Amino acid sequence: MAIVAAAFALALAWCAPAQEMKQPTVVGAPEGKAPSDAIVLFGGKNLDEWIYTDGKPAGWIVKGGAMTVKGGGVMTKREFGSMQLHIEWATPKPPKGTGQDRGNSGVYLAGIYEVQVLDSYGNETYADGSAGAVYKQYPPLVNASRPAGEWQTYDIIFHVPIFDPNGEIMRPATVTVLHNGVLIQDHVEIKATLGGVRNVEGPKGPLYLQDHNHPVKYRNIWVRELE
Repeated sequence: MAIVAAAFALALAWCAPAQEMKQPTVVGAPEGKAPSDAIVLFGGKNLDEWIYTDGKPAGWIVKGGAMTVKGGGVMTKREFGSMQLHIEWATPKPPKGTGQDRGNSGVYLAGIYEVQVLDSYGNETYADGSAGAVYKQYPPLVNASRPAGEWQTYDIIFHVPIFDPNGEIMRPATVTVLHNGVLIQDHVEIKATLGGVRNVEGPKGPLYLQDHNHPVKYRNIWVRELE
Protein backbone atom coordinates (compact mmCIF):
# COMPACT_ATOMS: atom_id res chain seq x y z
CA MET A 1 0.00 0.00 0.00
CA ALA A 2 2.89 2.38 0.79
CA ILE A 3 4.18 1.99 -2.76
CA VAL A 4 0.73 2.72 -4.20
CA ALA A 5 0.37 5.81 -1.99
CA ALA A 6 3.78 7.11 -3.05
CA ALA A 7 2.95 6.61 -6.71
CA PHE A 8 -0.38 8.41 -6.26
CA ALA A 9 1.34 11.35 -4.54
CA LEU A 10 3.88 11.59 -7.35
CA ALA A 11 1.12 11.60 -9.96
CA LEU A 12 -0.64 14.44 -8.15
CA ALA A 13 2.61 16.43 -8.08
CA TRP A 14 3.02 16.06 -11.83
CA CYS A 15 -0.57 17.16 -12.42
CA ALA A 16 -0.37 20.23 -10.15
CA PRO A 17 -0.28 23.57 -12.02
CA ALA A 18 3.23 24.86 -12.54
CA GLN A 19 4.25 28.02 -10.70
CA GLU A 20 4.07 31.05 -12.93
CA MET A 21 7.58 32.22 -13.79
CA LYS A 22 8.61 35.78 -14.51
CA GLN A 23 8.93 36.45 -18.20
CA PRO A 24 12.42 37.37 -19.47
CA THR A 25 13.14 41.04 -19.98
CA VAL A 26 12.93 42.03 -23.63
CA VAL A 27 16.31 43.16 -24.98
CA GLY A 28 16.78 44.51 -28.47
CA ALA A 29 19.68 42.85 -30.28
CA PRO A 30 20.14 44.50 -33.68
CA GLU A 31 22.67 42.77 -35.91
CA GLY A 32 26.11 44.33 -35.71
CA LYS A 33 25.17 46.70 -32.89
CA ALA A 34 25.27 46.65 -29.11
CA PRO A 35 22.24 45.15 -27.34
CA SER A 36 19.73 47.67 -26.03
CA ASP A 37 20.70 47.05 -22.40
CA ALA A 38 24.46 47.38 -23.02
CA ILE A 39 26.75 50.12 -21.76
CA VAL A 40 28.70 51.39 -24.77
CA LEU A 41 32.25 52.17 -23.66
CA PHE A 42 33.56 53.12 -27.09
CA GLY A 43 31.33 53.74 -30.07
CA GLY A 44 33.97 55.21 -32.35
CA LYS A 45 33.66 58.93 -31.61
CA ASN A 46 35.24 59.87 -28.29
CA LEU A 47 37.01 58.66 -25.16
CA ASP A 48 34.54 60.06 -22.64
CA GLU A 49 34.39 56.74 -20.77
CA TRP A 50 38.19 56.38 -20.47
CA ILE A 51 41.06 57.81 -18.45
CA TYR A 52 44.76 57.08 -18.06
CA THR A 53 45.71 55.21 -14.91
CA ASP A 54 46.80 58.47 -13.26
CA GLY A 55 43.29 59.84 -13.68
CA LYS A 56 44.04 62.18 -16.57
CA PRO A 57 41.81 62.15 -19.69
CA ALA A 58 42.72 59.36 -22.11
CA GLY A 59 44.80 60.54 -25.07
CA TRP A 60 44.63 57.57 -27.41
CA ILE A 61 44.19 58.44 -31.11
CA VAL A 62 40.55 58.34 -32.25
CA LYS A 63 40.23 57.99 -36.02
CA GLY A 64 38.03 56.05 -38.40
CA GLY A 65 35.83 54.67 -35.64
CA ALA A 66 38.76 53.15 -33.75
CA MET A 67 41.04 54.16 -30.92
CA THR A 68 44.77 53.43 -31.12
CA VAL A 69 47.13 52.88 -28.21
CA LYS A 70 49.18 55.95 -27.32
CA GLY A 71 50.79 57.29 -24.17
CA GLY A 72 49.96 54.55 -21.69
CA GLY A 73 47.21 52.12 -20.79
CA VAL A 74 43.66 53.35 -20.33
CA MET A 75 40.89 52.24 -18.02
CA THR A 76 37.18 52.91 -17.76
CA LYS A 77 35.90 55.55 -15.37
CA ARG A 78 33.25 53.06 -14.26
CA GLU A 79 33.85 49.83 -12.40
CA PHE A 80 32.17 46.58 -13.35
CA GLY A 81 31.60 43.22 -11.69
CA SER A 82 30.37 40.16 -13.54
CA MET A 83 29.72 41.04 -17.16
CA GLN A 84 29.41 40.17 -20.81
CA LEU A 85 32.06 42.07 -22.77
CA HIS A 86 32.33 42.59 -26.51
CA ILE A 87 35.53 44.16 -27.82
CA GLU A 88 37.13 44.32 -31.27
CA TRP A 89 40.84 44.80 -31.91
CA ALA A 90 43.41 44.82 -34.70
CA THR A 91 47.19 44.50 -34.59
CA PRO A 92 49.48 46.70 -36.73
CA LYS A 93 49.95 46.00 -40.43
CA PRO A 94 52.53 45.26 -41.69
CA PRO A 95 53.49 43.15 -38.69
CA LYS A 96 56.76 43.94 -36.93
CA GLY A 97 58.76 41.81 -34.51
CA THR A 98 58.28 38.25 -33.33
CA GLY A 99 56.94 36.44 -30.31
CA GLN A 100 55.70 38.81 -27.59
CA ASP A 101 57.12 41.80 -29.45
CA ARG A 102 54.40 41.77 -32.10
CA GLY A 103 51.03 43.47 -31.76
CA ASN A 104 51.03 43.09 -27.98
CA SER A 105 48.33 44.51 -25.69
CA GLY A 106 45.89 43.10 -23.18
CA VAL A 107 42.31 43.29 -21.93
CA TYR A 108 42.19 43.35 -18.13
CA LEU A 109 38.85 42.39 -16.60
CA ALA A 110 38.08 44.19 -13.31
CA GLY A 111 41.52 45.75 -13.75
CA ILE A 112 43.33 42.59 -12.66
CA TYR A 113 42.67 39.54 -14.90
CA GLU A 114 44.33 39.63 -18.34
CA VAL A 115 43.10 38.16 -21.59
CA GLN A 116 46.08 38.51 -23.91
CA VAL A 117 45.98 40.51 -27.14
CA LEU A 118 48.77 39.57 -29.56
CA ASP A 119 49.43 39.07 -33.24
CA SER A 120 49.42 35.26 -33.14
CA TYR A 121 48.87 34.74 -36.86
CA GLY A 122 51.93 32.75 -37.97
CA ASN A 123 53.77 34.02 -34.89
CA GLU A 124 54.80 31.44 -32.32
CA THR A 125 55.38 32.28 -28.65
CA TYR A 126 54.81 30.53 -25.32
CA ALA A 127 51.32 29.02 -25.36
CA ASP A 128 49.91 30.85 -22.34
CA GLY A 129 51.06 34.17 -23.78
CA SER A 130 49.39 33.90 -27.19
CA ALA A 131 46.24 35.67 -28.34
CA GLY A 132 43.26 34.67 -26.23
CA ALA A 133 45.33 33.23 -23.41
CA VAL A 134 44.47 34.00 -19.81
CA TYR A 135 47.97 35.35 -19.43
CA LYS A 136 50.43 32.91 -17.83
CA GLN A 137 47.52 30.68 -16.74
CA TYR A 138 45.62 29.09 -19.64
CA PRO A 139 46.55 28.85 -23.33
CA PRO A 140 43.62 29.22 -25.73
CA LEU A 141 42.00 25.93 -26.74
CA VAL A 142 42.76 26.78 -30.38
CA ASN A 143 44.45 29.60 -32.32
CA ALA A 144 41.63 31.49 -34.07
CA SER A 145 43.77 34.49 -35.05
CA ARG A 146 43.34 36.50 -38.23
CA PRO A 147 46.18 38.20 -40.14
CA ALA A 148 47.65 41.49 -38.93
CA GLY A 149 45.46 44.49 -39.69
CA GLU A 150 42.21 42.52 -39.79
CA TRP A 151 39.58 43.20 -37.15
CA GLN A 152 39.13 40.48 -34.54
CA THR A 153 36.57 40.05 -31.76
CA TYR A 154 36.55 38.86 -28.19
CA ASP A 155 33.22 37.99 -26.62
CA ILE A 156 33.84 37.38 -22.94
CA ILE A 157 31.66 36.16 -20.07
CA PHE A 158 33.30 37.09 -16.78
CA HIS A 159 32.23 36.34 -13.22
CA VAL A 160 33.93 37.97 -10.25
CA PRO A 161 35.06 35.90 -7.26
CA ILE A 162 32.65 35.01 -4.48
CA PHE A 163 33.86 36.03 -1.01
CA ASP A 164 32.95 34.72 2.44
CA PRO A 165 32.09 37.12 5.31
CA ASN A 166 35.79 37.30 6.23
CA GLY A 167 36.78 38.43 2.74
CA GLU A 168 38.32 35.09 1.75
CA ILE A 169 37.65 33.81 -1.76
CA MET A 170 35.10 30.97 -1.72
CA ARG A 171 34.94 30.65 -5.50
CA PRO A 172 37.57 32.10 -7.86
CA ALA A 173 36.75 34.39 -10.75
CA THR A 174 35.82 32.61 -13.98
CA VAL A 175 36.01 33.52 -17.64
CA THR A 176 34.70 32.20 -20.95
CA VAL A 177 36.16 33.65 -24.15
CA LEU A 178 35.14 33.39 -27.80
CA HIS A 179 37.74 34.64 -30.28
CA ASN A 180 36.23 35.47 -33.67
CA GLY A 181 33.23 33.35 -32.70
CA VAL A 182 35.35 30.33 -31.68
CA LEU A 183 35.35 29.09 -28.07
CA ILE A 184 38.91 29.36 -26.73
CA GLN A 185 38.40 29.55 -22.93
CA ASP A 186 35.64 27.40 -21.45
CA HIS A 187 34.56 28.72 -18.03
CA VAL A 188 38.02 28.50 -16.47
CA GLU A 189 38.88 29.62 -12.94
CA ILE A 190 41.37 32.49 -13.04
CA LYS A 191 43.74 34.31 -10.72
CA ALA A 192 44.99 37.88 -10.64
CA THR A 193 47.55 38.86 -13.30
CA LEU A 194 50.53 41.10 -12.68
CA GLY A 195 50.54 44.33 -14.67
CA GLY A 196 46.96 45.44 -14.12
CA VAL A 197 45.70 48.47 -12.24
CA ARG A 198 44.71 46.67 -9.04
CA ASN A 199 46.63 44.50 -6.57
CA VAL A 200 43.72 42.88 -4.75
CA GLU A 201 40.81 40.89 -6.14
CA GLY A 202 37.43 42.39 -5.37
CA PRO A 203 33.77 42.49 -6.40
CA LYS A 204 34.30 45.22 -9.02
CA GLY A 205 36.99 47.00 -11.00
CA PRO A 206 37.58 48.98 -14.21
CA LEU A 207 38.15 47.53 -17.65
CA TYR A 208 41.80 48.22 -18.47
CA LEU A 209 43.46 48.15 -21.91
CA GLN A 210 47.22 47.76 -21.85
CA ASP A 211 49.82 49.83 -23.68
CA HIS A 212 52.71 47.50 -24.58
CA ASN A 213 54.37 50.01 -26.92
CA HIS A 214 52.53 48.67 -29.97
CA PRO A 215 49.87 50.69 -31.87
CA VAL A 216 47.04 48.18 -31.42
CA LYS A 217 43.58 49.44 -32.35
CA TYR A 218 40.25 48.89 -30.55
CA ARG A 219 36.65 49.57 -31.49
CA ASN A 220 33.00 48.61 -30.69
CA ILE A 221 33.45 48.07 -26.97
CA TRP A 222 30.36 47.39 -24.89
CA VAL A 223 29.42 45.70 -21.62
CA ARG A 224 26.30 44.05 -20.27
CA GLU A 225 26.34 43.84 -16.49
CA LEU A 226 25.40 40.44 -15.08
CA GLU A 227 23.88 39.85 -11.66
